[in-house]
Amino acid sequence: QGLLTESGGGSVQAGGSLRLSCSVFEYDFMNRRSLGWFRQAPGQEREGLACISPDGRRTYYHDSAKGRFTISRDNTLKSIYLQMNDLKSEDTAVYYCVRDSRANWWSSCATEDGYTTWGRGTQVTVSS
Repeated sequence: QGLLTESGGGSVQAGGSLRLSCSVFEYDFMNRRSLGWFRQAPGQEREGLACISPDGRRTYYHDSAKGRFTISRDNTLKSIYLQMNDLKSEDTAVYYCVRDSRANWWSSCATEDGYTTWGRGTQVTVSS
């Protein structure tokens, strides 16, 4: 069991929804770190999809996620979530939960800078 464990992936028809979850197995520092989601589609580079600040007040979304995806976190449950609505075939990818190595720090996940801890990923497949 790693530090970050994703769940909730699966297969869905275009227009459908999925909710990804990531459990953070870190006792003391979960609520001090920014967390987020990256994805990697076959043959493509990884892209930062959405991330959230330690206090949950700031978020970043990739243009492809804006208006369809919502990131949230529950520091009590040591988890983050990605609600994905109106899924499209181009959302097919492996989705990774990521954690910023810097405590009490916020930076968008437009790049991987600082986001050095990764989960194993969960597959999302959207069929048209």
